[in-house]
Amino acid sequence: MVATMRAMCLHAPGAALELVKRPPPTPAAGQVLIAVRACGVCRTDLHIVDGELPNARLPLVPGHEIVGTVAACGPGATRFEPGARIGVPWLGGSCGSCDACRRGQENLCTAARFTGFSLDGGYADFAVADERYCLPIPGNYTDSEAAPLLCAGLIGYRAYRAAAAERTLGLYGFGAAAHLLAQLACAQGLKVFAFTRDGDRPAQRLALQLGAEWTGSSMQSPPVALDAAIIFAPVGALVPPALAAVRPGGRVICAGIHMSDIPSFPYDLLWHEKQLQSVANLTRADGEAFMRLAGQITLRPSLTELPLEQANSALDDMRAGRLTGAAVLRTGNAA
Repeated sequence: MVATMRAMCLHAPGAALELVKRPPPTPAAGQVLIAVRACGVCRTDLHIVDGELPNARLPLVPGHEIVGTVAACGPGATRFEPGARIGVPWLGGSCGSCDACRRGQENLCTAARFTGFSLDGGYADFAVADERYCLPIPGNYTDSEAAPLLCAGLIGYRAYRAAAAERTLGLYGFGAAAHLLAQLACAQGLKVFAFTRDGDRPAQRLALQLGAEWTGSSMQSPPVALDAAIIFAPVGALVPPALAAVRPGGRVICAGIHMSDIPSFPYDLLWHEKQLQSVANLTRADGEAFMRLAGQITLRPSLTELPLEQANSALDDMRAGRLTGAAVLRTGNAA
């Protein structure tokens, strides 16, 4: 085992991440030590770094789309063999005994622990995780391709199931999650309508390349009424146009962990039994179901790969809207 590792560390909200060197963590009972190969850069990481999600543990190593290999097992950890390739998602632990956990809604557990928020994450050469919350990675993905599946894919999948679209699906904000979900929806026979920032030609071209039926700006009306719309962009002002775009009885799903305030809107937009719902976090069952599906339908992320020490550049590009698809940090353990 190496004596030191690199980690990108957040010391205060709004500050740049600092590259530090320190000993690798030691896996406790039930944990595995993971040699990180790739870690996706998620918009949630940006919300944490910018202080938009309060109560993050500081100092903190962000990152919750971790792909790596098991380097060591803590006492009692027997689920994965050393050398196994696994993924670590956002949900890092839950109490298992509260009302939410007993209902099968561990994503709503009030004592839940989250990777890269209350637990150190994967912007580092090594990380530890509770083996019960880790996921096997399908063999049809490289490390970098698999990383965005662990949040962009998982949250997209949970939102997709909540949307329950039958024929037509709108995606507002065509970034890491939407560009994966568009591929899944098209593969399952849905017509996808992609809404982007005004004039975002790269995102619109990508949407069309991935099978979208139509693209336009977020304030445009689609050519047909939608069964459902999923809002990935953290912009509350998108709720009224999304409600206007869905048919009577349609659904609008807010999939982000953070969103600006939703402006007031006339009741007529919600009438006719339209539904407005949020999606929070994910469950292990979501992860297992989505990874099985991802093993059957190969999703191809549009990737920007950067070395670990350029994490701040990746976050800056995301903040400025310069990223198309997903960004992934690579470590010295990369295969």
